[in-house]
Amino acid sequence: MYTPPAFRMDDLPGLHGTMRDAGLANLVTATEGGLVATPLPLFLDPDDGPFGTLHGHLARANPQWRTPAQGDAMALFMGPDAYVSPSWYPSKQEHHRVVPTWNYVAVHAYGPVEFYEDADRLLALVTKLTRRHEEPRATLGTVPWAVSDAPADFIQGQLKGIVGLRLPIARIEGKRKLSQNRNAADRAGVRESLSASDRPADRALAAMMPE
Repeated sequence: MYTPPAFRMDDLPGLHGTMRDAGLANLVTATEGGLVATPLPLFLDPDDGPFGTLHGHLARANPQWRTPAQGDAMALFMGPDAYVSPSWYPSKQEHHRVVPTWNYVAVHAYGPVEFYEDADRLLALVTKLTRRHEEPRATLGTVPWAVSDAPADFIQGQLKGIVGLRLPIARIEGKRKLSQNRNAADRAGVRESLSASDRPADRALAAMMPE
C-alpha cells in the first residue's frame, strides 16, 4: 500500500483497533489462476504472535480454500471513508490551487493462511465469533443469541458447510489519510463539513481528524 509518511499508521494498538472496528475484511490470495478474494468477518487475537492472528471461516463450496496460495495471503480492512470537496478549504478563496480528494482509513495484514475442517475447532471458532457480535446487543436490552441456543445436531450440520481459517500476521501496514497534508484552517474546514454530513462514515471520519 502506498503510504506517504504523513499518513502512515505505526502504532500496533491503533492498527488493531481499525481491524476490530471494520468487522468485514477481504481475504485475498494469489493463485496460479490469478487473484482470489472473499469478503469475510474476521476476528483478531492480538496476543497470538508478534502482530496478532486473524480467525474466520468461509463456505466449503468456496474454491478459494482449495486453491493453493502462492506466498502470503492478505486481509484488507477498511475504516470510514469520505469524499473531500475543494470548496471546504479556506485556501480555495486565496489561490484556487486545490483539487478534490478522498480521505480514508485502511489496514492491510499479511501472512500464511491455514484452512482447516476439524469440527471441534470450527465449533470453538463460530462460538467465539458469534459471542463477539452478539454480546454488545445486551447493552440494548436484548438477549444475545448463542450458538448453544440452536439444537446441537443442527449446528453440527451447519459446521459441515464451512471451513475455518487461521492467518498469523507476519506483516501489517496501515494508512490514515485525514488531511494531515493540509494546513490547520483547511483541516478545520474539512472536519466541519464532514461533521455536518448525514452520512455516518463522514461523521466518523471527522471525529478522527487531527486538529
